[in-house]
Amino acid sequence: MSEGPVESAAPAGVSWTPKANPWLIAVVVTSAAFMEILDTTVVNVALPHIAGSLSAGTDEATWALTSYLVANGIVLPISGWFSSVLGRKRYFMICIMMFTICSLLCGLATSLPQLVIFRILQGFFGGGLQPSQQSIILDTFPPAKRGAAFSVTAIATIVAPVLGPTLGGLITDSYSWRWIFFINVPFGIIAWLAVMRLVEDPPWAGAQGLRKDGKLQVDYIGLSLISLGLGCLEICLDRGEQEGWLGSPFIRTFGIFAVLGIVGAVCWLLSTDKPIVNLRVLKNRTFATGAFMIFVLGAVLYSSSVLLPQLAQQTLGYTALLSGLLLSPGGLVMIFLIPIVSRMLPKVQTRILIAIGFTLLGFALLQGHRLLSAQISFTDLMMLRIYQMIGLALLFVPISMLSFSTLKPTENRDASSLYTMFRNIAGSIGIAVSTSAITELSQVHQSYLSEHLNPFSQPYLDSLARNTSALVSQGVAATNLTNVANGVMLKTMTIQAQVQSYADVFTYCAVFAFLAMPLAFLFPPTKAGGKGRPGAAE
Repeated sequence: MSEGPVESAAPAGVSWTPKANPWLIAVVVTSAAFMEILDTTVVNVALPHIAGSLSAGTDEATWALTSYLVANGIVLPISGWFSSVLGRKRYFMICIMMFTICSLLCGLATSLPQLVIFRILQGFFGGGLQPSQQSIILDTFPPAKRGAAFSVTAIATIVAPVLGPTLGGLITDSYSWRWIFFINVPFGIIAWLAVMRLVEDPPWAGAQGLRKDGKLQVDYIGLSLISLGLGCLEICLDRGEQEGWLGSPFIRTFGIFAVLGIVGAVCWLLSTDKPIVNLRVLKNRTFATGAFMIFVLGAVLYSSSVLLPQLAQQTLGYTALLSGLLLSPGGLVMIFLIPIVSRMLPKVQTRILIAIGFTLLGFALLQGHRLLSAQISFTDLMMLRIYQMIGLALLFVPISMLSFSTLKPTENRDASSLYTMFRNIAGSIGIAVSTSAITELSQVHQSYLSEHLNPFSQPYLDSLARNTSALVSQGVAATNLTNVANGVMLKTMTIQAQVQSYADVFTYCAVFAFLAMPLAFLFPPTKAGGKGRPGAAE
């Protein structure tokens, strides 16, 4: 398999181990990635406060989130190229330093345009943290120990999106929205110092410069097409619901540019000799299968992480804190289960664990369809999330282990960038599709239920009588009884329609998980962490 322009083959027989404790390195680099992942969701709940503070509309304030996602999405696939030019450790440290500085500037912003500009820069430098972190872990640990190392990554990747809205709500309510950015500063400084002290580049991951005749070789066409395609795609996904999807000329225009950019980028990157990101790593069947599986997992993970708190807050009336507490036990279960799964990897075929994980996840999502109602308790909602986490615990580490098991060390940079890109784009797609489906299905269910709100329906008359009797006991004036009773009926119908739409979306997610289950057997029948073929390219 041909190599990309940003790698040079590692010398045959090179044996390299880091001087520092590998586990300390894993914790340090993962803490930096955790900080960045947290920032993709922590801003959500603070948008109304940001809008009020900066004299902007709520719709305008959402650009503080969209701008970050666009910049982040563009840099993900090309972060391997930056690592090659600058050296992985140097690039990682630059990203941490600039992400921290931009966080400070975001907190100090005095206008919305300032905040959007600083968020673009924050997203640009933050986008390099996850792929670099994963690549560092791949090179720091031998294949037999990567499962346990990926456990640390899994906890950060899965817990951070859940913790973000809760932490953002607590900080915003207790202090100010500016502190959701200021809090990054001390952690960023500590992470930067720790990386400088502990992390080092292996022989094949140092700065190569890609210079010819003293000039830097840059794939400007590939960079432009990637920026156009992924940037427009993120705008469509993040703004589509607000703008009305394809009914909006704005979304149609950006959708066309997204398709042209992505298709053009793929064609160009596969045809040029010096692509900015090496798509040819996808010729490795094991990695290509893993990239597809993480795409499915990312869509289900991020959409389910949004659905439950959205249902709790917007439909059932929970506070941001309560909705966060709703998800927290699931995160604790994940932290407990992932080390157990890592210990199982050398003993059980990894693809069997993945198949079981998708099956359990599918049944957990079907349980959501069965249990969801307007009267569902906090405990039942919490258990739904815990059931989902059990399936997810069997997926993240095994998929990551198998995906990189047959790649050469020199392919880790591009592979890590593409792997993270697939997961994050899938998350954006999952969130956009699920929230849009909730809106559409709510209207369908509401239309169906409204047919029964007529004076010829006995259940409607019985419910109206009960509501009227309850309102009389509460002292509502007789002249307002009918209007108030009908208002209560309408509100009840709206809540029921929304709950039914969430139940439907959980069913669709379950079907998606079940369909992904047999695809696990596209992986080779190996045991991750055992004696496989970690250096072979297929």
